[in-house]
Amino acid sequence: MKRKSLSIIAAAGLSVVLALGGCARAGQESSSSGSPGEITMWTHSAGNPGELAVYQQIISDFNASQTQYKIVQQNFPQGSYNDAITAAATARKLPCLLDMDGPVMPNWAWAGYLQPLGLPDDLINSLLPTTVGRYKDTVYSAGYWDAALSIFARKSVLDKNTIRIPTVDKPWTLDEFDAAVTKLKANGYTTPLDLGAADKGEWWSYAYSPMLQSTGGDLINRSTMKSADGALNGPDAVKFFTWFQQAFKNGWADNAGPVGNQRFIDDKVALSYTGVWNAEDALKSVGNDLLILPPVDFGKGPKIGGGSWQWGISAGCKNADGARAYLKFSFQDKYLTAFADSQVVIPSTAAATTASKYFNDKAPLHQFAVLSQKFALARPATPGYPAISLSFEKAAKDIMSGADVRSTLDTAVQAIDTDIKSQNGYGF
Repeated sequence: MKRKSLSIIAAAGLSVVLALGGCARAGQESSSSGSPGEITMWTHSAGNPGELAVYQQIISDFNASQTQYKIVQQNFPQGSYNDAITAAATARKLPCLLDMDGPVMPNWAWAGYLQPLGLPDDLINSLLPTTVGRYKDTVYSAGYWDAALSIFARKSVLDKNTIRIPTVDKPWTLDEFDAAVTKLKANGYTTPLDLGAADKGEWWSYAYSPMLQSTGGDLINRSTMKSADGALNGPDAVKFFTWFQQAFKNGWADNAGPVGNQRFIDDKVALSYTGVWNAEDALKSVGNDLLILPPVDFGKGPKIGGGSWQWGISAGCKNADGARAYLKFSFQDKYLTAFADSQVVIPSTAAATTASKYFNDKAPLHQFAVLSQKFALARPATPGYPAISLSFEKAAKDIMSGADVRSTLDTAVQAIDTDIKSQNGYGF
């Protein structure tokens, strides 16, 4: 998984969701299926041979393990997956099994295209919380893995500049972080920090809303899911975005690009706010000097984003029991470990993590598993999330470019609340 895929995935996911939301509650007459017992499964994984190999192994093993059901897989490139889902939803012929980006699942459930997942409680309870998709306290999706964010640094650079190395138990405070980047800029790094601001799409909510939450704000009032007022434009939100704007004004960060972690690898920046998908390349380039640091504590505890691709069952699936049996089979730890080690992503169970060559407690990327367990938060489980994410991205980019913080956040809140009201509160 490369970070560029986060934008592609988000663009696909959000456009699909908005299309589905337009015909919400339309119902679904049938799912695409051939002969009795045949279960169609769609993925967005075409062009990803490592991921497809794991799927092919699971499907082969499941089909050989019984004679009642047969999984038939169809794979789409990420860029065209949304078109396929939209067309199938319009024709009421969604496949039985489909994958989806975690934060958009509530919109699909609200639109009536998914049924409750119905997997055993002991299986669901064994998974990382951010790999389980819930809408209104009902589980509709679950995933094999999650991603996590960190700050990459070189130990030699921090030592040279007498900067404390933060730990999970004692992360950098905001004052410490500001002092660190100020010192690094003064001591030779023209732009000491890569925040990833050259990226676009879902990266913005995934990466920066946890910082907002760490300050005390949020994307929406999660207790009601009916308004962003006070959460996205309150004093804590203003405080965070004032800092965010200042980081660019001070020259600590910029949006010059490229997208990814290359500037850190080239030692053009000292600190890189990035994800597990860039860790293997960083490890190869930086070696034992690489530090995988916890997020900054902006005042209310460190936070990072969580919730990635997950599996669900369409509402009109004629072989829902078979789809459920396949999913239960697929969540064996050996398959989760295979996903983790082929894609360098965090397994969704403790046992699979222990078996992973990248994430076991002695492995070089184990810190990501720790960060995911301790600090990861899911994005708001509301069908209105697509509009929230788009509004957040626009506001954050405008503020980065110098717009007035408070009025920009007020405008974002107004857009979000207008969308929620237009959909009668999305069922809340």
